[in-house]
Amino acid sequence: MKRARNVKILATLGPSSCEPAMISALHKAGADVFRINMSHASHDLLRTLVARIRAVETEVGRPIGILVDLQGPKLRVGEFADGPVQLKTGDRFTIDLDRTPGSAERVCVPHPEIFAALEPGHTLLLDDGRIRLKTVSCDGNAAATEVVVGGKLSDRKGISLPDTTISFGALTEKDRRDLDAALNAGIDWVALSFIQRPDDIAEVRKITRGFASILAKIEKPQAVQKLDEIIELADALMVARGDLGVEMPLEQVPGIQKRITRAARRAGKPVVVATQMLESMITAPVPTRAEVSDVATAVFEGADTVMLSAESAAGQYPLEAVETMSRIAAEVERDINYRNIIHAQRTDPEATGADAISAAARQIAETLRLAGIVCYTASGATALRVARERPGTPIIALSPNPRTARRLALVWGVHSVQSEDARDVDDMVDRACRIAFQEDFARAGQRIIIVAGVPFGTPGATNMIRISYVGTDGFAGL
Repeated sequence: MKRARNVKILATLGPSSCEPAMISALHKAGADVFRINMSHASHDLLRTLVARIRAVETEVGRPIGILVDLQGPKLRVGEFADGPVQLKTGDRFTIDLDRTPGSAERVCVPHPEIFAALEPGHTLLLDDGRIRLKTVSCDGNAAATEVVVGGKLSDRKGISLPDTTISFGALTEKDRRDLDAALNAGIDWVALSFIQRPDDIAEVRKITRGFASILAKIEKPQAVQKLDEIIELADALMVARGDLGVEMPLEQVPGIQKRITRAARRAGKPVVVATQMLESMITAPVPTRAEVSDVATAVFEGADTVMLSAESAAGQYPLEAVETMSRIAAEVERDINYRNIIHAQRTDPEATGADAISAAARQIAETLRLAGIVCYTASGATALRVARERPGTPIIALSPNPRTARRLALVWGVHSVQSEDARDVDDMVDRACRIAFQEDFARAGQRIIIVAGVPFGTPGATNMIRISYVGTDGFAGL
């Protein structure tokens, strides 16, 4: 199934899209990777959805990626004795560890870690930032705050602390159980929520042990400050604009999105732009003009993947949302300015053999107008380095590892195919020509360029380029 675009689509599954027929329809409409949100999914539902996605994968004969999004540490206020309370600007309000139901003067916040880290002047944001408090004092058990922006506060509303680095890691006990279930189900990507430091990623990598790739969601100021270190340790990034827009001033989010996207591109790590991309399509069959422009901006910026959340999970028009996003991306990539913008953002290759060969392959393919760049890749590294170049020539990644083929479904421009590894150079060329022909990227008489590493099957050993004609039968020609 050859896509008419390079950017990939990540669609969240939920009540509107969990049935087998809908999952199949969403994939055919353009969804390359499916997201399962563990904030709402049980382990039984997780296993059911994975089985249904794999059944679609078998049906269409294409690798499909599965991303499990861990809930992360959710901080919430306790309950109120007499229902919601109204906090007035200028009033004092206390948060404490006392589990007695709250009032208009105080409420329990059952997270001792918060009180160990809060300092005078720190901001607390309640209910997705609708209420803003400023810490006046904190003694380790209770904190006195001043209401800066008031509003109605009810039971179990969330708390964000943009100024405070809290001592706990990104994994809660629930996350550990969910991660074990996800790994046992055979998923491909794990998304880490509310990370604050690179150590959060290192902790999860010890658990995954290579059985799943790690995507770091950038949604806290602390993560933005340590972006370079996080990029180095993570396999991919997500610009999680929802919580990022709560924890940081909204007007800073577009600039941060560009910074994260460009930094990930320089590092050759996939980057996902997420949250409210086609939000109005939860209840409407068409998006707003502003939403179309938002998706287009992410595509122009060179993001690997754009994501649908509630639009596909709980909306009334999940199929239309995927189709719309696919059309927008395809149209942007046909725009006369697109290649110029992508080219202007390209950075010099790093001083490695793999990067030099990938850059050369892109230049040769574009200069000679070749039909495709075929990458042999065991770990996915070769395809990632070629995708980093954002070539104007299609990328076909051949891997003997089904996990690698599925993970590459998240990567810009990569059409991944599971295939046996080549036995020798002649078999490598024949196999590359035949698959490029069968997958409708090359016609007889056209040429492709092949990027591989010798000896075959050695991860990270990209060291060879070969140009070959595609013969009339799809095998290598003279």
